[in-house]
Amino acid sequence: MPDPSRIIATDCGSTTTKAILIERRNGEYRLQGRGEAPTTVEAPFDDVTVGVLNAVGELEELTERRFIEQARVGTPTAADAGADLYVSTSSAGGGLQMLVTGVVKTMTAESAQRAALGAGAIVIDVIAVDDGREDHERVARIRAIRPDMILMSGGTEGGTVQHLLDAAEILVAAAPRPRLGRDFKLPVIYAGNIDARDQIREVLGGGVNLIVEENLRPQLELENLGPAREAIHRLFLEHVMAQAPGYDKLLMWTSAPVMSTPRAVGEMVQLAAQTEDTDVLAVDIGGATTDIFSVFGGQFNRTVSANLGMSYSVGNVLVEAGADGIRRWLAMPLKEDELRNRLRNKMIRPTTIPQTREDLLIEQAVAREALRLALAHHGALASGLKGVAQARTVADLFVQASAGETLVDMMSLGLIIGSGGILSHAPRRQQAALMLIDAFEPQGVTRLAVDSIFMMPQLGVLASVLPEAATEVFRRDCLVPLGTVVAPVGRFRDGDAILEWQMGGERGQLRAGELVRLPLPAGQRAPAEFSPSRGTDVGAGRGRVWSGGVEGGPAGVILDGRGRPLRLPDDDGERRQKLTEWMESAGATPGGPE
Repeated sequence: MPDPSRIIATDCGSTTTKAILIERRNGEYRLQGRGEAPTTVEAPFDDVTVGVLNAVGELEELTERRFIEQARVGTPTAADAGADLYVSTSSAGGGLQMLVTGVVKTMTAESAQRAALGAGAIVIDVIAVDDGREDHERVARIRAIRPDMILMSGGTEGGTVQHLLDAAEILVAAAPRPRLGRDFKLPVIYAGNIDARDQIREVLGGGVNLIVEENLRPQLELENLGPAREAIHRLFLEHVMAQAPGYDKLLMWTSAPVMSTPRAVGEMVQLAAQTEDTDVLAVDIGGATTDIFSVFGGQFNRTVSANLGMSYSVGNVLVEAGADGIRRWLAMPLKEDELRNRLRNKMIRPTTIPQTREDLLIEQAVAREALRLALAHHGALASGLKGVAQARTVADLFVQASAGETLVDMMSLGLIIGSGGILSHAPRRQQAALMLIDAFEPQGVTRLAVDSIFMMPQLGVLASVLPEAATEVFRRDCLVPLGTVVAPVGRFRDGDAILEWQMGGERGQLRAGELVRLPLPAGQRAPAEFSPSRGTDVGAGRGRVWSGGVEGGPAGVILDGRGRPLRLPDDDGERRQKLTEWMESAGATPGGPE
């Protein structure tokens, strides 16, 4: 079959279904249009394909082409009808919700979490021997949550058996009911000690759909997440999706298996890391949750901070960060009670957008804290295993996780991708760049970008069948380059000369405490050389010169001399003055010059 020339890709989200059209023109794949419509998995429609047809129908109106044939996304039947390839992702109906169990919370249960999250699931609870709950509390909790499937783990090979049987007994006592389907047997994946398999089968009996996979933690120093992740994805398609309204029709339309939205984003992040040959960190900050995806040293991880968001969960950000944590990012005076009232109003009216300069600055301050907290959570879970030596330098932002040192190494990070309304639709791209820098505190030389219209899910599922097209559209139409940040790391005091720079025939000096922006338009790349002071590292080692090409964008090249970790002045007046200076230097002041 020749390469498809016309591709339709949809993402069936919890509230909105998005459709994009990709076509091959002049030998390259490019985005040609986008349509969207409300998702219709719930009443009164109870059919996800209604929303799909409405979104594709909007594409038809915008492009004046025809893609729908006989009430479905059709295959080519005429010169200008149908599509050669149709793929889709879905998180409609709340996505894939899972319960995981393990013996020790910070060991086998944590490995099970990584397996479930990497497969695109939302982990709604973790049951472990040391989770601090009594058995009757665990039973009550399992009865209440109604997961889509359960992942059981625990016991290295030749290890404990009794604790696994105890966990199975708790499941039997709870008799959990699936979220979808009345006669649907709840899938339970057992990926624990092989010695307990037969007894687990006996205890669970025929009340669940038991699937046995390889032990995901066969040894204390070894993790084997692949088989469990593939089983989760397979069961998501065969069982969970089959119970959701209208998905049986959608599965017949698509040219490739439907993929959960988070898994598809993860696939695209991993493809980006491979094609760019660098470590990648991507974030999607929404109204209720913040997802972080990363590839460090070739290892993929994903976390969901289900309590951190910009509207529905903004109160949780306030609780976790504290009012002072948010107010520290404001370059204007604001009393604590006024901040609380404004954020409560946002929770009451979650779809409102900022109407004033103050509203915008408050939302961006909240975003910084939500991103910072989500990355701390990610760093704790994206960790190595106890007893395994880490060859990487771990960023000072994170403390050592209980199951091993974090894999998150901000100095090795080459690309940060931001998505979500607060980042992708910031009034100025420089504001998005500064939010990412302030929250994530990258070290060394790091490119910054945002997902223009959050099409990474569609490109992720497309990559499973046509990686060439996914990569081309990702680079040309999906990623919006913001620029490059250069952040020296070391011990220095404000005013110290910490970096000599040369770029495009110009040269200068960066002092500690400064934020300097060097203009470099999007699409341009300039040779650069950064010479750090003794004891300071900019990516080549302490005191060593970094040389190479840097990429431009609306933010240009930002030289960040504020140090790591970033510390704001304690005095309110001095802090507000510094924030104002930094925003002006980055071109991120609302209403100011760019």
